[in-house]
Amino acid sequence: MTNKERVGKGLDLLRAGLGPYVEREVQEAVRAGAVNMETVRRYAEDPLLKNKPIAEWDVAGLLKLMWETWNDVFRKTLGFAERSLVSELRDWRNRWAHQKPFSSDDADRALDSMERLLTAVSASQSDEVNRLKMELRRLVFDEQVRHEKRKAGGSLIEVSADGSRLKPWREVVAPHPDVASGRYQQAEFAADLWQVHLGEGSDEYQNPAEFFRRTFLTASLKRLLVGAVQRLSGTGGDPVVQLQTNFGGGKTHSMLALYHLFSGVAPARLAGVEELMAHAGVTELPKARRVVLVGNKISPGNPARKPDGTLVRTLWGELAWQLGGPEAYAHIAADDERATNPGDRLRELFRDYGPCLILIDEWVAYARQLHDAADLPGGSFETQFTFAQALTEAAKLAGNCLLVISLPASDTQADDVEVGGLRGREALDRLRNVVGRVESAWRPASAEEGFEIVRRRLFEPLAGAEAFTQRDLTARAFAELYRAHPSEFPPNAKPSGTNSASRRPIPFTRRSLTASMKTGPRWSDSSARAVSCA
Repeated sequence: MTNKERVGKGLDLLRAGLGPYVEREVQEAVRAGAVNMETVRRYAEDPLLKNKPIAEWDVAGLLKLMWETWNDVFRKTLGFAERSLVSELRDWRNRWAHQKPFSSDDADRALDSMERLLTAVSASQSDEVNRLKMELRRLVFDEQVRHEKRKAGGSLIEVSADGSRLKPWREVVAPHPDVASGRYQQAEFAADLWQVHLGEGSDEYQNPAEFFRRTFLTASLKRLLVGAVQRLSGTGGDPVVQLQTNFGGGKTHSMLALYHLFSGVAPARLAGVEELMAHAGVTELPKARRVVLVGNKISPGNPARKPDGTLVRTLWGELAWQLGGPEAYAHIAADDERATNPGDRLRELFRDYGPCLILIDEWVAYARQLHDAADLPGGSFETQFTFAQALTEAAKLAGNCLLVISLPASDTQADDVEVGGLRGREALDRLRNVVGRVESAWRPASAEEGFEIVRRRLFEPLAGAEAFTQRDLTARAFAELYRAHPSEFPPNAKPSGTNSASRRPIPFTRRSLTASMKTGPRWSDSSARAVSCA
């Protein structure tokens, strides 16, 4: 498949995902009097499209319609980031239509932008676009490896001043097999709670034992897990926890830790869990039912047909079905069908099917797509917050239910990515008011903890005294190189004053990891660059 064919397939998926969303948003705006249908139809570039339903328009027409009616229609549910994506994708579509060439970088950028826009509107086609993108990255990576092998004519191992040979980094600190082979690029160092819930994804996130083996339990994460064990054991702990940090700040990873903690796997197989149990004052983990709701993976406009035939329309319908299948769903079937708040039936569900762990991520992304009128299967905008109130109250009263909700921090530059437009900001404010600031001392990892987080995720642990000796020799050699040739390196590349501080972040530089922790990017950015240099 050529890059142009990949982009063409991505545009087909973009059309299929955007069509239903654009149509229902335009219909809502027409009902509200913000636009009229005659004006909307003028934006169809192809005259043959004017008399067709908007969901059947081609991708060029859909993107043009979104751009031209942004302030009147889409500004309420999407933000500036999505508006930029619409503009960019119009350019990519025009390049594709005019037979312009696509480099691998071009195709990657176009597919990534398609995936982001589809994810913002909770379109299932985002997963297929992601697969196209990852397949392309795999091919590009393989070609880069072959190119580097052809370029490397001799040994890349440097000889030190005394004539001895330093081992290469890959022998001193060995990457995990998936990192060494390049397969780790597919994961992009980003956890996906919904993917794990569906039983998909890489082993490091899907397998509880492997997940805990690679996870460094920070002080804050330990407190979160200990509180969860106490809550579901009936011995204490907060009933509702709000995780609120910057974009990429570790919320999803913390939710995955909770998800795997109550997976039913023996504590002895989960690194560090027996110590957590001791702190919680329990000798065994409670058996808990787990519910995962991820707002940008569940569409309020498209009901989901379950394998047993149950048709689920709302978040509370999805919650009940995950708790106990069709039997639990029957408790709130009428409320799901009418999209009305189930109220105290939630407490009854938690009582009958507890202990239970409920994880809700990207709730704002779901709520911002709802309309004022109850014209969507998922219910109305207002009903979403009466449900949120009932849910938090039910979790508090049930006694053996832990509700963990992830909300974006609004005072960040990346706020627009997670919150979206005006409706998203209103949804965030109202969810905060409903959920309340249930403080449980949860915070992101510190810079010092960040060293161990990244290293454990990417590299095998050092084994044996010889491995530690080689690490120290290599660190010392690089430190001496910096000291001997200070004019060859930037001033901030000076080695640290203490050996332990120099060794801790190896094979990264201390400064790069400290800067990454302060600025708060996704680990995919910093780790990818560091691995390429290791």
